[in-house]
Amino acid sequence: MTQSRRPRSSNQQTKTQLTKAQLTNTQPMKTRAKSKVASKSKSNQSKGLHPRNIHNQGYDFNALVSHTPQLAAFVRPNPYGNASIDFADPKAVKMLNLALLRLHYRLEYWDIPAGFLCPPIPGRVDYLHYLADLIGANGSKGKKTTKAMIRALDIGTGANGIYPILGVQSYGWQFVASDIEPKSLANVQRIIDNNVSLQGKIALRQQTNSKQIFKGVINPDDRFDVTLCNPPFHSSASEASQGSERKLKNLAANRQAKGRDVKRTANKPSLNFGGQQAELWCDGGEQRFLLDMITESQQFASQCLWFTSLVSKKDNLKSCYRTLERLGAASVKTIEMAQGNKLTRVLAWSFLEPSQQQVWQQYRC
Repeated sequence: MTQSRRPRSSNQQTKTQLTKAQLTNTQPMKTRAKSKVASKSKSNQSKGLHPRNIHNQGYDFNALVSHTPQLAAFVRPNPYGNASIDFADPKAVKMLNLALLRLHYRLEYWDIPAGFLCPPIPGRVDYLHYLADLIGANGSKGKKTTKAMIRALDIGTGANGIYPILGVQSYGWQFVASDIEPKSLANVQRIIDNNVSLQGKIALRQQTNSKQIFKGVINPDDRFDVTLCNPPFHSSASEASQGSERKLKNLAANRQAKGRDVKRTANKPSLNFGGQQAELWCDGGEQRFLLDMITESQQFASQCLWFTSLVSKKDNLKSCYRTLERLGAASVKTIEMAQGNKLTRVLAWSFLEPSQQQVWQQYRC
């Protein structure tokens, strides 16, 4: 489901004759009359993964095991007699990811250090499929968006580097991936070095200032078709720990309901998908991170066609809309995604008017 919000601009000057130089020299819109929502449209879409998501039909464990025999040790029948794994086991989840990346995304090597975030691949690639739709819906007729002409910026790529990996292997895009943690970037570089298909397509940049998001990462001559981010969800380490405990209890209850044994440990909870501080929490949580990102994005208004971010908490959208309206965003879209019973959404915004977006695509290189 996609909701489009197009604020009315106070500037009525026609911009259809913009040249490439005029577009790239456009300054951020620092002063602009407050805008109002002019239109709102919804598209009817059934609950589930994106239609192009290869994981729509679940996992083919026979094929996965044939590509990654080590996965066989973790595969067991569920109460319905279907092959599955214990998703509360971090080792099983990590091995499943490796098998998925080998079978469907043609990777030869992928690994993450212990304790780092191990992402669920179906949901991550779903984000990219919706971004491909977003880029392709900007009025460019006859141009394909599935080639290396697309340049994307991943904010907070983590040690797994999953968005650049999936974006390169699924669409052939070029990526810049940033992170504040040197160990994370070192691991992503190791993944790149061990996969020929990724080499020359992913550039890594370290963010050295914890109070900045785009500053220090986007260079003056950079142009990005889209930025993406999976922001920290929690506001503190204790909140992240409580979230992990809740998830483990839910997984245990689910296993018990399906007739499986539930083993309790006296140790602190270990989240099946892991995660370090920068990956799970920051001061102010998701809302503060989103508002900081939106505010800072205005300084790079002419260098990015679309800024986007996942938004886990729906209530955080209201403050984001207000901030985008105040900053004079030309287009705002909310794209809802579903994976099973889990609902999330992508918030996308652009400071470029539709005519400028068309010029951008015309001169995309």
